Amino acid sequence: MAERRVALVIGNSAYKSVPKLSNPVNDAALVGGMFRKAGFDTVDVKLDLSVVDMRKALREFGGKAREADVAVIYYAGHGIELDGSNYLIPTDAALETDTDVFDEAFPLDRVLFAIEPAKQLRLVILDACRDNPFAKTMKRTVASRAIGRGLAKVEPTSPNTMIAFAAKAGSTASDGDAKNSPFATALVGRLPTPGLDLRKAFGFVRDDVLKTTGYKQEPYVYGSLGGDDVPLVGAKPVATGPPANPQDAVRRDYELAMQAGERDAWDAFLRAYPDGFYADLAKVQLKKIVAEETRAAAADKARQAEDEKARLATDKARKVEQDKAAAAAKAAEDARLAAEKAKQIEEAKAAAAEQRRKDAEAAVAKALADKQAAEKALADKLANDKAAAELAAKQAAEKAQRDGEQKVAAVAPTQSAPSLSPQETAKLVQSELRRVGCLTGAADSDWNAAAQRSLTLFNKHAGMKLDTKLASFDALDAIKSKQGRVCPLVCDHGFRADGDSCVKIACRAGYRVNDDNECEKVQDKKPVATRENSKPRDDERKKVEAAPSKPQASGQMFCGSAGCRPVRSGCRLQEDPRASNGGGMSGRQVEVCN
Repeated sequence: MAERRVALVIGNSAYKSVPKLSNPVNDAALVGGMFRKAGFDTVDVKLDLSVVDMRKALREFGGKAREADVAVIYYAGHGIELDGSNYLIPTDAALETDTDVFDEAFPLDRVLFAIEPAKQLRLVILDACRDNPFAKTMKRTVASRAIGRGLAKVEPTSPNTMIAFAAKAGSTASDGDAKNSPFATALVGRLPTPGLDLRKAFGFVRDDVLKTTGYKQEPYVYGSLGGDDVPLVGAKPVATGPPANPQDAVRRDYELAMQAGERDAWDAFLRAYPDGFYADLAKVQLKKIVAEETRAAAADKARQAEDEKARLATDKARKVEQDKAAAAAKAAEDARLAAEKAKQIEEAKAAAAEQRRKDAEAAVAKALADKQAAEKALADKLANDKAAAELAAKQAAEKAQRDGEQKVAAVAPTQSAPSLSPQETAKLVQSELRRVGCLTGAADSDWNAAAQRSLTLFNKHAGMKLDTKLASFDALDAIKSKQGRVCPLVCDHGFRADGDSCVKIACRAGYRVNDDNECEKVQDKKPVATRENSKPRDDERKKVEAAPSKPQASGQMFCGSAGCRPVRSGCRLQEDPRASNGGGMSGRQVEVCN
């Protein structure tokens, strides 16, 4: 059975938040046409995809890759590298902050996951190394977070997987001045060469792009293949055709003798082929030549007789001699006429023989054409029968699925699960946990305690009970089903959450951040009498100040909050009794009246 090849081609040009790119849509159309001409079974060309459309396209293509031997994804548009990971950017992405990349862009790991089920070859071609305008306006929520130039180097972990960059890691690619980018033009010129190994084809692409860009842009390929040649388009089969006809050599020599048209040529042909259909035809042609020679000899003899007659008449020969010469001339003329007639007869026979030859060759050609038509009809019938059988099998499988006899949806993830190692699964799960805000560190292949705590945190806020002891595909699917942040952002004291980042709380002058992370006014730490202790003193002060003032003969003065005055008649000064009770009023006197 021939191998099944599928391709997904994406071209993003019409970005909403940054200037439009001119070439990705054109490049996608060009590369998609190349895959169709190369005989791919399925070629999906998608243009100007939003984040929702990109997710749908990758999900649908992943289903097709499960049934394919060769799966290829080509992407032209903007890409970005963040903390060593590569992301493809949909047309509706804004990327105002660096954390928006996790929600609005697609990690390269997601693309590799879509082609993972292919059986023989997995190929990703990225024409996304352009100078990224998002990086110039993007706000950094973490100062140490790195946003690279171009895309980051990758090392595929799955066998028979190749990733081709338009420019090597850390450098940018050019759109070029033409309708298509130099990289896309080189791809279309090299990849569909029948029988050409992919590694050599991408080597030619590299050479072409270097020459076109003045050695400023160097494409690069990551990944490895086995020892056998892996062409994108198989070598053309050698046309065997029908078995050689032994009469072809005889016919060819007959036609050469016909072109020569001489007695020696036909004699040589009859010596080589004394019997058979073409030998009989050659004998007819030889008789035609003999008749022509006889006619020519008779005509020459008649001419000589006429010359002799004229000579005798000129020399006034005797009448008998003249009559004799006239009779000889007449006999020669009769012979010439007979030879001419014989020649015409032989020419008619030769023409009839040639027509019989042409009719016989036409019959052979018609028989061969009828045989080829019958073979083609048989091949078409077998192909139709095969397609009908496949359709019937598919319908039966769908019916069995509806009846509950087969559970394809549950089996499909299990079939693709063994293709990923536990380390690869752990890295994918941690990447998704980081996307939903439950993991703050970098994603790696170690399912450690920090990763288990992040999955526990996800269970708490998502209301799930996933097993945290290992990274499983069930956990990966559950986390992928969440579109936005799941775990709330937790900030240190003095900081508050602002979207997906922590910002420092700023209080105005005279205020500080309290234990509840709120601004409060700073107060001096001075002893202040409570309201309960100050009320009797105020009442007493008001009572004394309201009493009529009468001068005291002693001349003592009483000083209060309203100023100083003479002690009233019948009153005296004494130490404030509250001073001895710890009231904080030592040395103060009050006016006491009888």
